[in-house]
Amino acid sequence: MISSPLLKQFAGYINGRWAPADSGKTTAVFNRATGEKLADVPEMGEAEAVRAVEASAAAMRDTPSLDQRRQWLTQIAERLLAQKKELGRILTQEHGKPLKEGIGEVEYAAGFFRFAANHIDVLQPYPLKEKVRGCQWTVHHRPAGVAGLITPWNFPMALLAKKLSAALATGCASVTKPAGLTPLTSIAFWSLIEDIGLPPGMANLVIGKSGPIGKVLCSHPDVRLISFTGSTEVGQLLMQQVAPHVKRLALELGGNAPFIVFEDADLPAAADALIASKFRAGGQTCVCANRVYVHRGVLDKFVPLVVERTQKLKVGNGLAPETDIGPLINRDAFDKVASHVRDALAKGAKRLAGDDPPRPAQDWAAFYPPTVLVGMKPDMLVCREETFGPVVAITTFEDEAELVRAANSTPFGLAAYVCTRDPQRAERVIPRLQFGHIGLNTGTGPAPEAPFGGMKMSGFGREGGQEGLLEFCELQTVAAA
Repeated sequence: MISSPLLKQFAGYINGRWAPADSGKTTAVFNRATGEKLADVPEMGEAEAVRAVEASAAAMRDTPSLDQRRQWLTQIAERLLAQKKELGRILTQEHGKPLKEGIGEVEYAAGFFRFAANHIDVLQPYPLKEKVRGCQWTVHHRPAGVAGLITPWNFPMALLAKKLSAALATGCASVTKPAGLTPLTSIAFWSLIEDIGLPPGMANLVIGKSGPIGKVLCSHPDVRLISFTGSTEVGQLLMQQVAPHVKRLALELGGNAPFIVFEDADLPAAADALIASKFRAGGQTCVCANRVYVHRGVLDKFVPLVVERTQKLKVGNGLAPETDIGPLINRDAFDKVASHVRDALAKGAKRLAGDDPPRPAQDWAAFYPPTVLVGMKPDMLVCREETFGPVVAITTFEDEAELVRAANSTPFGLAAYVCTRDPQRAERVIPRLQFGHIGLNTGTGPAPEAPFGGMKMSGFGREGGQEGLLEFCELQTVAAA
């Protein structure tokens, strides 16, 4: 069992108090690298979700002042940074990512609370300059209402922070439903914030299966906004379920990111950017490079750089300081990655790094070696689907217009990456790419200071930046005679 001063109890948090499941049922959480049982967490359901929503609705009867909200956000950011090593250790054990990435994720999460605190004045009411119809007009930012926050397993701290920071900044009480595979990070977070003075019901944590909890969030009349990060299929289901109730949705869904290397790119820098993008969290991110397009003229120079860097990566337990890539989240994830590699090899691809690891006997220790494939074809699974694993799949291109068509030939539009030293080419190509986030000569993903979200079937709405705060607001216009 895991031992941590931030995990004094394994429970949900409803109306300002720690809460077990009404049924007494629990679910085990395991160390993804070793299979050690870390904890038994409550398996909550509809009844607990209803209580959490009702507690949130009661908390919203009085909107806390902007200064009070700023104080909460600042305190949370400070506490996250003070406990980043311990939170990172918890996160690494239940997720599997390297400890340096776990600590980095906590620092990233703190950035959202800090940004919200520093920019909360954007929510101040403002008057229109024009006097219209003899009236003075003022625009107010009102809290949208109780928010349902549904977070995934791949960034259990960062995605919680993106959503909860905006909810608290705008005065929205919330019910958070974390992923069943990684609930301990959320429990540890709540232990950090339980004494900062939040009104009972302002921030609730309900742990359990998605079906019954999601049903309440979608149907309860007091929930007016749902922010969800996860698969496109679940996002589509949420859209169907909230339609009769006309709720607001903010959805960050799947990706299939192209990484484009033009012939004039700085090749060593492009290889570094690709490695940073592709192998973060073992490739289990929606923004990581999935389809790598390299100009034919530099393929023979670029590929060895990628192979050399890939072969240096160490796979192992995330708590080991030398580890660069931890295990995949479970055996299903391993099977998907393995099937993509087998499919590519069967259809003519060549493997330049990696091998065929044994299938894990249990649902943990799902280690998959970092792999480089060349000779991709459009009909291969790795080109059509999001692999969500440590596989670099490289294809070639020659014509710029053809490249843009290939990059956009996916229903998803979350992130893309372009490597070129020609500013005119960048200005020409980037506006034609149908992706919400573009990295130009960098593999970096989203930042707290900038709005982030998808196009097409990668969802709608934004997190981060001032735009992320406004997602949780309803605008109310007052015309005064």
